[in-house]
Amino acid sequence: MQALQTSAPDSSRFTHMMLVQGLDEPMEMALLPDLNVMIVERKGAVKLYYAKEKQIKTIANLNVFSGIEDGLLGVAADPAFDKNHWIYFYYGVGGNQNVSHLERYELIKGQLNLASKKILLKIPTQRTYCCHSAGYLTFGADGLLYLSTGDNTNAEEIEGHNPTDERPGRQLSDDQGTTANSRDLRGKILRIRPEADGTYSIPEGNLFPKDGSQGYAEIYVMGCRNPFRMSVDPKNNFVYWGDVGPDTNVPAEENFLSYDEINQARKPGFFGYPYFLGNNEGFPKYDFATKKEGPGQDALHPINNSPNNTGIKQLPAAQPAMIWYGKGESKHWPMVGKGGASAMAGPVYYSDLYTNAPYKLPAYYNGKLLIYDWIRKWMMAVTLDPDGHYVSMEPFLPHLKVIAPMDMKIAPDGAVYMLAYGTNWFAKNTDAGLIRIEYSEGNRNPIADISINKKYGAAPLTVTLSADKSRDYDMGDKLSFEWKIGSKIIPATQVKHQFTKPGIYDISLTVTDQHGGKGIATVQIKVGNTPPDIAISSRANRSFYWDNTEFDYAIHVKDREDKVIEPSKIKASFTYMPFGKDLASALSGANHGNLKYAATEMLYVSLDCKACHTPQTKSIGPPLNEISKRYKGKDGYEQKLAEKIIKGGSGNWGSYPMPPHADLSLKEAKEIARYILSFGEQNPQLSLQGKFRLTEHIGQGTQGAYVLQAAYTDKGAHGIEPLAASSHIVLKNALVQMEDYEEGSANVVIATLNTGYISSIWARNGRFVSFKKIDMNHISKIKMRVQQEGAGGLIELRKDTDRGEIIGSLRIDPGQVKDLKTEWKEYEIEIKPTSAIHDLYITFSNPDKSKTGLFFLDWLYFEK
Repeated sequence: MQALQTSAPDSSRFTHMMLVQGLDEPMEMALLPDLNVMIVERKGAVKLYYAKEKQIKTIANLNVFSGIEDGLLGVAADPAFDKNHWIYFYYGVGGNQNVSHLERYELIKGQLNLASKKILLKIPTQRTYCCHSAGYLTFGADGLLYLSTGDNTNAEEIEGHNPTDERPGRQLSDDQGTTANSRDLRGKILRIRPEADGTYSIPEGNLFPKDGSQGYAEIYVMGCRNPFRMSVDPKNNFVYWGDVGPDTNVPAEENFLSYDEINQARKPGFFGYPYFLGNNEGFPKYDFATKKEGPGQDALHPINNSPNNTGIKQLPAAQPAMIWYGKGESKHWPMVGKGGASAMAGPVYYSDLYTNAPYKLPAYYNGKLLIYDWIRKWMMAVTLDPDGHYVSMEPFLPHLKVIAPMDMKIAPDGAVYMLAYGTNWFAKNTDAGLIRIEYSEGNRNPIADISINKKYGAAPLTVTLSADKSRDYDMGDKLSFEWKIGSKIIPATQVKHQFTKPGIYDISLTVTDQHGGKGIATVQIKVGNTPPDIAISSRANRSFYWDNTEFDYAIHVKDREDKVIEPSKIKASFTYMPFGKDLASALSGANHGNLKYAATEMLYVSLDCKACHTPQTKSIGPPLNEISKRYKGKDGYEQKLAEKIIKGGSGNWGSYPMPPHADLSLKEAKEIARYILSFGEQNPQLSLQGKFRLTEHIGQGTQGAYVLQAAYTDKGAHGIEPLAASSHIVLKNALVQMEDYEEGSANVVIATLNTGYISSIWARNGRFVSFKKIDMNHISKIKMRVQQEGAGGLIELRKDTDRGEIIGSLRIDPGQVKDLKTEWKEYEIEIKPTSAIHDLYITFSNPDKSKTGLFFLDWLYFEK
């Protein structure tokens, strides 16, 4: 159906609110009456978010098998939940049964009645190999329950092909025994009608006859690999799902036959896998015994002759995908990007289903399908024609940066709810949570924003909360603020609250305008563990280095809960880095401890590498420390790794190839290779006190810096996780370029010469520049390089502000130069003895206010 509105809505009319944060692998949600939300976590927790109280509680923990990709995967509320209180779960059953269950329970007044359990389906699985469990649950408008199941097949040992290994003993590596098998419930979308007694019936119109003569009657769609997220069109019952694709080396129309797909089933059918992908591009028949390829299947008449097939041999004609894209750039859908992928399908939106909903999406999205990608972190709105054919796609809420979108649903009030899985795989993430997105046609909702002075600390912990950064796009709106801390409601802009007992506390802020528009933000306070306190002392200057000078240091660590600090647990390093600019961002990005690779680590994190590789534990790809162990010290492997990073490939660590990164230069790829190999380096433990003679910089120019860094992670306390803290000292060259000032009002001027250029500042009357946090200890004078081009004037060095105490001054005579290259003079300013660290302000003035241009300054040099 075509959209009714022709122009995309203003993104500022969408307000997003993080209702819950810090979830542990959230998988699916069910929207309940009163806008309460049930959330299931993969390791078995069932959580209920109470919209009115703005709190989340764990109401049950199911006994699940959460190995590989299995666990508590799906949840759905019965369409008549307000009457029957039924909740459905799909999960891998704990223990050694190798089975997954679809079960029904009663949820009454926030309590899950475990005794009410009804088992609807038992699906045998294998738990020897990874991967693909899927497990999504959803209801259609006709009350039918849909369950997606993954192929549950060995996805690693496939030798760059599709998993069709027919050799004896290799049945767990043959998708022909699961997804292409009509008598296996894996690799399917199942469709049933739940009955009141806890059983189910088979609806009309599934893929196979109800008598089971050709295959299991529950099957609606077969030929899926990992149909991870799906939806049912509420008007025509078309089924949409994202199928996460394989990683193969089989050439295809777009690079390799490794497509992720967005599929549409208008009726039951076979959707091709493991014989076809995308627009029915066929895999060659690969013989795993002889390693030879033969012809592929006929899409109109696919045949499953595998010895592992227990169902029909002649399969229905293969159906092509609606949208498909690989790891490289897509010719058909360039907007989807490139790299690792994990395609998912969300709901189809219809305006007339939300007639009186206060937050309904604009008519522009009428009839559009919402899709998203878990790894690439985008969301798209897909326009369909009246018959359901693809027309176009466009970004949906591009300003909303959801970290790994996991589930998407539209609530009865029109708001969009999303689950964010968070940054790291198989982990509890601070950026994992429940997000609510509201659209406002007229009055826009305020944006709630919480500022907090402490998130961690020992009990009693006093915390100051502020809503000052909250805002409203509608100018002139008057905002009111309401904090919820436990059961306490506090109307205020700022709140000071004391937590007397250890625990994790959820705090919410609701911001309301005079028209009733609301915005919500949440934050967690963790009481019971205090971050470590790390200090580095030195008698030397803490800002600059000079040739052959000595730098002494002592590292001091205190922790309130760790009464005894083990010196071996303090990580300390002293490193000379060839660059001194942008060190703050590099230091914040250096997580694995080797500052030498801090800048490269930032590049690595900006790519899609983290989706498959973690530093220490196996994810989809091998951990970085294992890669380093295998290749460290071997000739030529830095070059080989760099080439593989650019080109992609597989074979050394299983079947999952690394996607290509063709935009990287060989230099950048080599830097990343060196960074990965550095995980095998044993960084020598630095003594907690000592001294260094500073010589490494000699002959290296003036851009480098010495960095002394100390870090400590405590042991955790009172149920709060271990906390880390660090401290550092950065020693830069005493020659500082004037144009690198941190704050001020001077103009930077670049003069082009035959031999290059000179960058300087133009000192004008009444202007200033400043350099922050300069250690003035042991500084006796400051030398400046000046060009007397202008009216001349007074230079004054001041402490802490542009009107602060004067600690030195210099008068510059007026002048005019002929040669910009040579006519520079060096002046010295004697410094009044000054101790400690200060902001240094350099002001420029001339008594004649009409004379604006005074002189040019190239650099300053701090002398001992």
